[in-house]
Amino acid sequence: MEAARHELDRMRSSSTVWQELRYERATGADGYDYDGHAARRAMVLWALQYDRRAEDLPLVRWMAEQEAICRGEAPFQGLSEETELAGFLLAEQQWVEDVWLHWEIKRANFDTWCGYDVEHLFAAGVRATVDVVRASEHTGRNDVLGRLLTGDGQPAVSEEDMAQWRQRKRLRFPADPSAEDPLCWVHRATLIGDGPLARRWLDRWASGRQRDKSTLSQLRYWLADLGAFAEAAVAQRESLVFADSPWASASAWQSLAQLERQAGDHHAAWEALRECRRVLDGVAGWTTAGLGRMYVQELFLLAGAADRTLAEVVFVEADRQAVQVPGLPLVVLQAATDAADRLGDQPRTEYYQNLRDAERQRIDDQTGPARS
Repeated sequence: MEAARHELDRMRSSSTVWQELRYERATGADGYDYDGHAARRAMVLWALQYDRRAEDLPLVRWMAEQEAICRGEAPFQGLSEETELAGFLLAEQQWVEDVWLHWEIKRANFDTWCGYDVEHLFAAGVRATVDVVRASEHTGRNDVLGRLLTGDGQPAVSEEDMAQWRQRKRLRFPADPSAEDPLCWVHRATLIGDGPLARRWLDRWASGRQRDKSTLSQLRYWLADLGAFAEAAVAQRESLVFADSPWASASAWQSLAQLERQAGDHHAAWEALRECRRVLDGVAGWTTAGLGRMYVQELFLLAGAADRTLAEVVFVEADRQAVQVPGLPLVVLQAATDAADRLGDQPRTEYYQNLRDAERQRIDDQTGPARS
């Protein structure tokens, strides 16, 4: 937090440096766009969470505007913790004119529309907000009013609802950093690229905790996110006992196979995939579900990664299973092409290349040229 506080001090010293926090589209090594200033903006937001001042309103507004732009431009859309924090800090200031900015965040994408609480719009008071919007000539007046009011013209929330919402949000974003869940610091350390710090916080969170379904799920997710795939696989293997249906069991085995492959234990990954296929026999309609497509994809990915002897065995099985699963997506067909090419199987390489190219053309015809 020392670095975050330093950044906040800089932002408070002059508004000219706020440009360092603006949304800036950048392209990563994976070819996808991201916000090049997301981490720096997040650090300032964290510092503001623990040092709230009324005079920071212009800065809070600036960052909320950037979060609205970011959420609208983000390739995978979504609603980030930082966007929610910016909205909360803005709501805490309780200025009625900020209803329009909250609206920009809410309508940024599908996820914000569903997940960014409508209470943000009412932050300055239910009746005051409705009156201001109703009297406004803002271009978004009718759309905002339609969201603020129910079908019979009554406010969508009450003042009592707002009081309860504020209490929940203040618990979600406490003013004291020591009140944060350690997983919050895992997320934040990961966001700024400090893997060792994230791991220390994760270990602190897990220490002495019962390894139940929830704990193992969090461990698996964060360990994999930190690149500790072997440890994530251990957590995933432990969690298999909590799979309470054939679908859940097949999904768990498929996830284990992925982690074992990423950890480099290709024989363990193969055994997990064989178990996944066995369990799939008890899942009605699996060949037309996303689970079936992920299973086939994992087979091809393993064939593209394992030593040649194992890869040949896995590819034969992947090729056999692929016939049963219609509508394989582009990513699976690419994995199949890569695996066949790696094994030097020219007929199957050409076969999957043709399927891949046809699927890519179908997507282009529907949505325009895809990213090369």
